[in-house]
Amino acid sequence: MNSNTMRKLAFTLLVGAATQVVAAPAPVTEISGNSAQGGSLERLERMIEARNQVQLDMQRQLDQLATEMDELRGIVERNSYDLSQMLERQRELYREIDTLSRQPQAKPAEEKASEKASTEVYSGNVSENEAYESAVNLILKEKDYTGAISAFKGFLTTYPESSYKPNAHYWLGQLYFTQNQLPDAAEQFTAVASFEKSNKRADALLKLGIIAERSKKTEDAKKYYQQVISAYPNSTSSRQAQSNLDKL
Repeated sequence: MNSNTMRKLAFTLLVGAATQVVAAPAPVTEISGNSAQGGSLERLERMIEARNQVQLDMQRQLDQLATEMDELRGIVERNSYDLSQMLERQRELYREIDTLSRQPQAKPAEEKASEKASTEVYSGNVSENEAYESAVNLILKEKDYTGAISAFKGFLTTYPESSYKPNAHYWLGQLYFTQNQLPDAAEQFTAVASFEKSNKRADALLKLGIIAERSKKTEDAKKYYQQVISAYPNSTSSRQAQSNLDKL
């Protein structure tokens, strides 16, 4: 074998060896790529699962908060209703206190009875005036409503024919009404309603309608409201009676 042939053979062997060296790593590279891709998918799946779990936890928390909000809303609504009822009873009492405080002072004892304009003007009896004003002051000044009830009842017993009689009954009705003693209040307002010329009669009839309504006596309530509307048109009591009647 000559030298040229040997050189060719050596060159061929070197080329073959180099080709094997270059080609051999190819399978390793493919396996490594598949492994990396599988790991990425697993991490992505874990991230999705973690996100879904967080979303579920947040939804449960939101549902719980919504339930608690509904419960709180119900409590607030009940408390608001109770408060509005209490405030309305207080406003009714204060309106009457304001009305009474605006009335004129007692007339002198010697003033003639013929000068009286109605059955509710001030009496000429000083003791009677003092007794009445003392009962009123228990409300206006001392805020002693229980004492005022006793004072007005005592006044009506001592002065059964007093010109203050309708007002005394009305005050008793108001005091019982604000304390939710509805039967006692109804008795007093019925007494006021018996005085045809009393300027408290319209409101007394209105209160009787309200008491009947609260007592679930709808037909009686309608009769009282209609009586107010018929007897005292265009009055504040009439407008309130119509409003209440429309809701029945």
